[in-house]
Amino acid sequence: MRLTQVFDPIADAYDRWYDTADGQAIFHAESACLRSVCPRCEGRWLEVGVGTGRFASMLGIAEGVDPSPRMLAIAAGRGIQTCVGCAEELPFGDGVFDGVLLSLTLCFVAGPGQAIGECRRVLCPDGTLLVGAIPADGPWGRHYEGKKAAGHSVYAHARFLTAHEIGVLVEEAGFKRLAAASTLFWGPDGPPEVEPRVEAGIIPEAGFLGLFFRKAAAAGRR
Repeated sequence: MRLTQVFDPIADAYDRWYDTADGQAIFHAESACLRSVCPRCEGRWLEVGVGTGRFASMLGIAEGVDPSPRMLAIAAGRGIQTCVGCAEELPFGDGVFDGVLLSLTLCFVAGPGQAIGECRRVLCPDGTLLVGAIPADGPWGRHYEGKKAAGHSVYAHARFLTAHEIGVLVEEAGFKRLAAASTLFWGPDGPPEVEPRVEAGIIPEAGFLGLFFRKAAAAGRR
């Protein structure tokens, strides 16, 4: 099934979830984690898999691409300049962005290695990549894997990667890691922290990772 068919019908409900108590707490924690490794998104940035634009808007990212027109319509309402497209074939030229954000996107991409390669292609020589991910080996990743196994309408189409797999995937695509941070230290069934804890590094007990990379110069690469 195409991702458009998955996300278009649920776009409005998906976006409203962020206004619930749980949604606000999780978004606050994930936002703090991303900001801890990348305090400012300077220059021209793109969010790949922008969805409804919550993260792009929070980080001051002006452009976003996504396969779901309905998601993009909501993102446009947040002032994001939107474009329909998929992560594996970005509709942009080489070296045109200073930074790319991939937040909660890799797990829904059919070809994650190809998607990372496309992110590298559209980045300028010293461009940076900010990744937000739910690792498969963390408590929230295991929770969502359970939903996937039960045939959840959205998570049935997800493939979560471990923290190690994400790091290897990005570094093999030609990036060097600059920083990492972890958050979501409460479980899916537990009450959220009033002030979310964000710790430097990759912590196995965490449910969300923020990873910051720089495009590495390599022979034969753009």
